[in-house]
Amino acid sequence: MERLIETLVHRDRLAVGFALAGIGGVAWFYLIYETERFAATGICHCASMAIGGPNLEAWAPQTLLPLFLMWVEMMVAMMLPAVAPLVLLFSKVARSRAERGQPHVPTIFFASGYFAVWSVFSLGAAIAQWTLHGVALLSPQMAAKSSILCGLLFVSAGLFQFSPLKNLCLSHCRSPLAFLMTEWRDGPTGAFRMGWRHGLFCTACCWLLMLLLFAVGVMNLLWIALLAIFALSERVVPRRWHLAQVSGVVLVALGTWILLYSPPTAG
Repeated sequence: MERLIETLVHRDRLAVGFALAGIGGVAWFYLIYETERFAATGICHCASMAIGGPNLEAWAPQTLLPLFLMWVEMMVAMMLPAVAPLVLLFSKVARSRAERGQPHVPTIFFASGYFAVWSVFSLGAAIAQWTLHGVALLSPQMAAKSSILCGLLFVSAGLFQFSPLKNLCLSHCRSPLAFLMTEWRDGPTGAFRMGWRHGLFCTACCWLLMLLLFAVGVMNLLWIALLAIFALSERVVPRRWHLAQVSGVVLVALGTWILLYSPPTAG
């Protein structure tokens, strides 16, 4: 019986793992496709609607929905690798509880709660981007036109790496087993709330880093990949590396250099 349970748990984890890999692969494939097309044309065609370009009509109110969908897709691509270990661990715990006759719930409810938080963040980011374009602070390439804005984004992100809130949220993100043991809730609603709560910690941990895309270009594939790798690295590297603090120093130094030595505006 114990061997059967182990086999079922293993298969369930494989199914969840393949699902995560498939979703992540599709998200990255579409993201690469859109960034290459944007690089060639200067226009993003998210959800079959053109976003961007030098004319004002391209940033009409109706572009908010595809802009929101674009941010959601980017967040899925960037944050899925970082949350995958926790989702797999949740799947293992849920399956074990099911085999013991305890209340359990499909993993999808937990994952939905997590990405619901990032969807709310994506809505805020889409509104912020649309507003920045409206006041001409972002270029048609979706990057900051003002070196002051760019520098302040880097300095703010760097300083946040030293904040107590960053340390608190990162500690929850680095300890998935402890999170599940202390935050477990039964039922679909409970699983969604668990995912939502962890998503809040994760979003609070990374939101300023994600806003760096306004400085370097929202469709900058290199920075999107770097942010995805960094978000995962913060959660898995040994604490003694002090990755958050080291990155904070680098970001503050880069932002200071931009503020001091870059022209006030960049076309």
